[in-house]
Amino acid sequence: MTIDKGNSGGSEAPPNGSSGDLPPPQGAGGRRAGGSSLIEFRIDPGSGVPTYLQLVQQVEQALRLGYLEPGDQLPKVRDVVTSLAINPNTVLKAYRELETKGLASGRPGQGTFVQATLSQVALPELTTLRRTLVAWLASAQAAGLDEDGMVAVFTSVMRDFFKSPGRTTTAGGRSEDVA
Repeated sequence: MTIDKGNSGGSEAPPNGSSGDLPPPQGAGGRRAGGSSLIEFRIDPGSGVPTYLQLVQQVEQALRLGYLEPGDQLPKVRDVVTSLAINPNTVLKAYRELETKGLASGRPGQGTFVQATLSQVALPELTTLRRTLVAWLASAQAAGLDEDGMVAVFTSVMRDFFKSPGRTTTAGGRSEDVA
């Protein structure tokens, strides 16, 4: 998924640890009042995850990160179909799922708009967390881990972290220590 955060210029760092911005989104992008693209869907056919669900997950991720907010327009179905060469029913199914979850709503003749948001981390904290993670990725790469190895380590540590005694997860997905 490519995300353009509008005026901020984007802080998505490339996986190699350099500090470059993401390329500007092209193709099927959601729009804000100025007409700038907010999100471009990407599909991974080898992931084993149904295409419609990949679209839903990408919108949810953009909401969690604060890249999409209530009132933002999701890409029009025809734009997604053209950009990704997928069946319109797949996009419609994804948008219906977002509506069912209360995250989006369709407006006849206008498109689908974000209706709600998911828990977010404030931008300064998110920026600091991203920098720390990029530094960790660079260290992991220097130690000889490839992308799959990094994912395995991260997933294992995250699983252990949330399963540790005295730790609970709140409804918003945040972890809290229980005294």
